[in-house]
Amino acid sequence: MLNPIEGEIFKVDKALGVTSFAVVKKVRAVLRTHLGTRNVKVGHAGTLDPLATGVLLVCTGHATKRIDMLQAGVKEYVADLRLGETTPSYDRETAVDATYEWHHIDLELVERVLHEQFTGSIQQVPPAFSACKVDGKPAYKLARKGKDVEIRPKTLVIDEIEVLHCGLPAEPTLQLRVVCSKGTYIRALARDIGEALGSGAHLTALRRTRVGDITIDQCQTLEELVEQLDEEQYVSVEQAEAERLERERIANRERAAQLQARRRKTSLPKQEKD
Repeated sequence: MLNPIEGEIFKVDKALGVTSFAVVKKVRAVLRTHLGTRNVKVGHAGTLDPLATGVLLVCTGHATKRIDMLQAGVKEYVADLRLGETTPSYDRETAVDATYEWHHIDLELVERVLHEQFTGSIQQVPPAFSACKVDGKPAYKLARKGKDVEIRPKTLVIDEIEVLHCGLPAEPTLQLRVVCSKGTYIRALARDIGEALGSGAHLTALRRTRVGDITIDQCQTLEELVEQLDEEQYVSVEQAEAERLERERIANRERAAQLQARRRKTSLPKQEKD
C-alpha cells in the first residue's frame, strides 16, 4: 500500500515540453482524488527545464524533507550541442542571435579543451534565462524584459565529461556525457565550451540520466505513474496520522528511557580506590 502522507518518492522520466511543476501538479491532483483530501504535500528534487527530459524525483508527504539531500546528489546528463551558433538562452528556447566559424574544430581539440578546462572544479556564470535571483527577482523575468542581468559566477565540480558522438568535420555537432555537482547549468556549459573552442555553441537537447543513485532505467513516464497510482491501494490519512503518532510515542519512550539510564549512571556513588 502506498502511504503518500508519510512519504513516497516517485521516479519520473519527464517528457519533452513538460514543466517540472506540471508533473508535480498532476501527481498532487491524482493523490488528492484517491486520498480524499487536499492536504497532500508534493514537491520535486531538482528542476528540469521544459526542453530537457529525464530523471525527475517527485516527493510526497514527509519525504519532501529529503528534497535537499536528493538535490545534493551528483547528476549525470547527456547533452547535444551545436557549434557555430549561439542563442540568448543558450538553448533552443530562443532564436539564434549570432553565428561563428567552426571548421577549425576537430575531435582532438574538443577532447583537449574538455580535459584541460572543464574537468574538476570550475567557475560558471549561470544563464540570464534562469531562476537565479538578482535583486530578489528571478533572472529570467528580467531577461525576458530585455534588461541586462549580471549574475555572479559559481564554483562547480565536473566529475566526468566525455564525447559520446562527434559530427565533425561534416556537421558541427557534439554529444557529451557530463557528471557534475548540484547547480550546474548544462546550457551555460555549452556556451562556455563553444567559447573555449574559439567559436560559439548552444544546447539542442538535454537528458538527465542519473540523480544520485537513481538512474533513468528506474524511472517511468508520468502517464505510467498516473496509471499505477490509479490502481494502487492507499493508507488513509487517518491511519497515516495514527501510525505517525504511535511512532512518536515509541520514540519519546525510548528517549525517556535513555535519559533515565544516563541519570542513574551519573548518580551512582564513585568507588574509592585503595
